[in-house]
Amino acid sequence: MKTIYAKPESLYDVTTHFCAGCGHGIIHRIVAEVIDELSIREKTVGVAPVGCAVLGYDYWNFDVSEAAHGRTPAVATGMKRARPDLIIFSYQGDGDLAAIGTAEIIHAANRGENITVIFVNNAVYGMTGGQMAPTTLSGQITRTTPSGRDVTNVGAPLLVPEMLAVCKETKYLVRTSVHNPQNVNKTKKYIKKAFENQINNIGFSLVEVLSPCPTYWGVSPLGSLKWIEEKMVPYFQLGIIKDLPPVPAPISNA
Repeated sequence: MKTIYAKPESLYDVTTHFCAGCGHGIIHRIVAEVIDELSIREKTVGVAPVGCAVLGYDYWNFDVSEAAHGRTPAVATGMKRARPDLIIFSYQGDGDLAAIGTAEIIHAANRGENITVIFVNNAVYGMTGGQMAPTTLSGQITRTTPSGRDVTNVGAPLLVPEMLAVCKETKYLVRTSVHNPQNVNKTKKYIKKAFENQINNIGFSLVEVLSPCPTYWGVSPLGSLKWIEEKMVPYFQLGIIKDLPPVPAPISNA
């Protein structure tokens, strides 16, 4: 019998702790599939955030470290510089990356660190109870914005890839989603390229993934997929923001 779908080797066979309808499980599997397909499991190290994905090491069957809140890119930078032979990626939510970790992600990107960043955007703080995040949409109701986010008071939601695109050393910046099969397939393609860029020493790559959070959006799991399509995608437009080719080696005159 031909197997057409099976658990990736890079994923443990365990029960999930994520809420029903959460997108983290889909993204975890995509990362595991890509690592298996690239045959890099034995030299891959993930860096988990503080947030809903803090227990990444319980799901991925490869080395995973933990970082202080928001410091995930700094830890990944240290690992990659100490062991450039390893494949290092950070996996971060919108609070970890775009709030307390803003300085770390900007400077890692500006330095052009040869790491891969998976940025999960669900427009809300999940682990701490549903507060406003840097990516919370205008008018969106959260625990700390009961009347909706007022952009005249707290600013507009951050567009992270667009913000990092001005950094000259960033090479690959893309935004995708997992709210339907078509975009799940695109997400895998983008994440695979982000890892391939690191393997080929191209430089800093970041993939932002729009991910459902039905628990704190106050909708059903199915409704959360519609919410992404109708609410998030019009503001967080999907596609490649920046994709620079590798710099060719200088021609020797010898």
